[in-house]
Amino acid sequence: MAESAVAFLLHKLAPIFENEVKFVRGGQEEVVYLRRELELIRAFLRIADALEESDEELKVWVKQVRDVAHETEDVLDELALLQAHDHVHGFSASLRRISCCIKNMKARYRIASELKDINSRIRKIFEVHKRLRSKLNIAADKSNSIYAGNIWHDQRGDALLLDKTDVVGIDKPKKQLVRWLVKGNSRREVISVTGMGGLGKTTLVKKLYDDQEVKKHFKTHAWVTVSQSFKIEELLRDMVHKLFRVIERAAPEGLESMSVDQLKVTIKDLLQKRRYLVVFDDVWHIYEWEAVKYALPNNNCGSRVVITTRKSDVASSSCIESKGKVYNLRPLPERESWDLFIRKTFQGNSCPPYLMEICNRILRKCEGLPLAIVAVSGVLATKDRRRIDEWAMICRSVGAEFQGNDKLDNLKKVLSHSFNDLPYYLKYCFLYLSIFPENHLIQRMRLIRLWIAEGFIEAKEGRTVEEIAEDYLNELLNRNLIQVAGTTSDGRVKTLHIHDLLREIIILKSRDQNFIAVVKEQSVAWPEKIRRLSVHNTLPKVHEKRSVSKLRSLFLFGVVEKLSLHKLFPDGFKLLTVLDFQDAPLKKFPIEIVDLYYLRYLSLRNTKVNVIPRYIGKLQNLETLDLKKTSVSALPIEVLKLQRLRHLLVYHLKLEAYAHFYSKSGCKALVQIGKLQSLQKLCFIKANKGCGMIMRELGKLTQLRKLGIMKLREQDGKDLCSSIERLTKLRALSITSVGENETIDLQYLSSPHQFLERLYLTGRLENLPNWIPSLHSLVRLFLKWSHLKNDPLVYLQDLPNLVHLELLQAYDGETVCFKSKKFKKLKILGLDKFDQLKCVKVEKGAMPCLEKLIIQRCELLQKVPSGIQHLTKLKVLEFFDMPDKLIMTLRLDGQGKDYWKVAHIPEVYSTYWRDGGWDVYSIESFRESFPLPGSVMRSHELRTLWKV
Repeated sequence: MAESAVAFLLHKLAPIFENEVKFVRGGQEEVVYLRRELELIRAFLRIADALEESDEELKVWVKQVRDVAHETEDVLDELALLQAHDHVHGFSASLRRISCCIKNMKARYRIASELKDINSRIRKIFEVHKRLRSKLNIAADKSNSIYAGNIWHDQRGDALLLDKTDVVGIDKPKKQLVRWLVKGNSRREVISVTGMGGLGKTTLVKKLYDDQEVKKHFKTHAWVTVSQSFKIEELLRDMVHKLFRVIERAAPEGLESMSVDQLKVTIKDLLQKRRYLVVFDDVWHIYEWEAVKYALPNNNCGSRVVITTRKSDVASSSCIESKGKVYNLRPLPERESWDLFIRKTFQGNSCPPYLMEICNRILRKCEGLPLAIVAVSGVLATKDRRRIDEWAMICRSVGAEFQGNDKLDNLKKVLSHSFNDLPYYLKYCFLYLSIFPENHLIQRMRLIRLWIAEGFIEAKEGRTVEEIAEDYLNELLNRNLIQVAGTTSDGRVKTLHIHDLLREIIILKSRDQNFIAVVKEQSVAWPEKIRRLSVHNTLPKVHEKRSVSKLRSLFLFGVVEKLSLHKLFPDGFKLLTVLDFQDAPLKKFPIEIVDLYYLRYLSLRNTKVNVIPRYIGKLQNLETLDLKKTSVSALPIEVLKLQRLRHLLVYHLKLEAYAHFYSKSGCKALVQIGKLQSLQKLCFIKANKGCGMIMRELGKLTQLRKLGIMKLREQDGKDLCSSIERLTKLRALSITSVGENETIDLQYLSSPHQFLERLYLTGRLENLPNWIPSLHSLVRLFLKWSHLKNDPLVYLQDLPNLVHLELLQAYDGETVCFKSKKFKKLKILGLDKFDQLKCVKVEKGAMPCLEKLIIQRCELLQKVPSGIQHLTKLKVLEFFDMPDKLIMTLRLDGQGKDYWKVAHIPEVYSTYWRDGGWDVYSIESFRESFPLPGSVMRSHELRTLWKV
């Protein structure tokens, strides 16, 4: 982590050399020296970071480097703040500048003096570094072993010695893997088992490896633990010994002196005519597989290679060439988790009733991770069962048990190992997840915007920082450090989740390295110097001796008290970069923040704020302004001064009226919106009867990737089309007309962009725009209140990548037909309020990938779609407010003549809106009478069909 801090600082130092930054005498020289020394120290920090937990002297040295980096960052930011004040223009500003001149000069002398003091400390740190260099060089020789986990990894051998009674939940995955091993074609196949650390990959594969059916099938076999020491010659030599031992032959003479190529030839010759099984346990990098794969012949004897890995890309890449298979190991189900927990905690006895609730809460924190369940159970097994308070304390603060508890030491190391393996640029990004509360679903774009605002994303030529941040996120997903919690209908990641115990570990790391302070209780002591503060549930008391002058980020989660920044932080926080007040009990815009020069991210999402003051124009570095789900309907013209603004979100959705034309409200557009040329996302602005000027201004926003327009008039169409043609980076476009009967005129758009992925058109269309069928990247298409005279399916059916299609009052015809071999990738289809629709036909071979079909408010449709039985992959069929006659045809009591058509569909529902909520009836309930009451879902729990 010290490497991350120094790298981050060096990144901040660069502009000082590229731009003319004013110093007092000697200041520039101090910065030059500082940069040179930090670059020298950084070369050794990765090794030092990895070793600091096992070497106290190194740990102290790394902490000193980290602290100096943080303090230097603060000093440089204060210097830049002074520089910004010097560049204020205007007569009154000049008067202020003159009055502050002496004050700023004093501040510059102070900053130069602080830099001098910092450099003096750097010199001392560098002297220690010279003395430690020999230790670091020795560590460098072993760095591969360190990153493979050699320091603690011997305990992995315990997984190979577990008795059958010590493991649960492996029967089903083991049976699947046995089938993959002993059946299938004769070519050599690679089978990868992947998942986060602690899931039991090694345990599962060892039980597979020892299975009698597997041993009988593969007479030649070997188990190789890659992470013990990945030196290719040692690994290959180990393979030779094991393979010759299993065939009961002596190893070749001169084995110890063989080169890598000779070892590969030896292995290949041995296996050439044998059906073999080789397991490579704990592979971390694809080059490790690349280094050994050519020693394993593809001999058409049905041979198999099994790889266990935490990294999804290693799993998939190793299988591609052989057309092998990837098994994603999942956490234990709830029942099996409980069985393992009880067995280990109470040694086979039952759980006392008075501990049942606490045990369930503790078990939920383990989230089905076998290693976590066993480790936490080991701690609980030593506790007095009569001391409920001790059990409750562990439930409240299981993270605290990681410190100094030997029984949790291995779990901590297993989970920490993936973190230690991260490159420096991902460590900050991952530690940042500790700001979120337990079980919090992390919104993908929120996280990406926060990373960017914090400066964690390294810019690369030809790519936006958002695209690079996506790569960072995908790398963390690939390493199974975070999991996907929810996706959009077209497969994009929407929300993320981090395992609760892994979160506890990074909270400890964040606190130890003064990266983030998480405050859950008023009595919790703050660090002396807070850099990032995340407040959960209750506002902290003001600590007189705790400085927040260097605070960079402030988050509130679940706070319900009345909020006053001035009372909470009376001394202010001039270096604040991120202010996230999403869901906070805030009624007015916090005026205290308008002088925050460094503020890049401001979220007031889902607050009661309804007015944005003119002073917001002072936030010159603001990149994200999130006012979604507020009552803000207009922005002051001063917003146009925010030249760095990249994401502007100002809209509100009425979820209870998702199918209503006016279910969404936007913001009045600024006439000169084109000045905000850094904008990437602009949702949603009203056209405002701007005589076409606003629509023309949009053409200047050439960086836009998502655009949402409301209250569009027919006469605005030509200017809008002209602007859209200039927006070559557009990925999502949403257009809503001024009224249900107002026409959206898009006929002037002649050359749509090939990268457009999502299109939402709400309003009357004279004809379906002729350019839509050429949108080969389109994955989502919503047409609402279109009232087309011609069947739109004819024009849409050949879109090659369309996954989700929603049609609401889109067509006035009586029949729609889905043709054979059309809509090849469609997975979700919604048909809503087709007032004249009497018949839906599905030809055999149409929509072969369809998984969900929703039909609602089609009053004349009294039969299920003809040919629905051909949709073999259909998982969910939903009817919303449909005629009783149609639903009656699906009864199971013999009177439902069409039940056979939907019998293959796992979930079939009929839903009605009743008294402010949805009454949901499963078709399975139609046995004796119709209808039988099912469960009732509140409107906000219902999937929002029309949400953009």
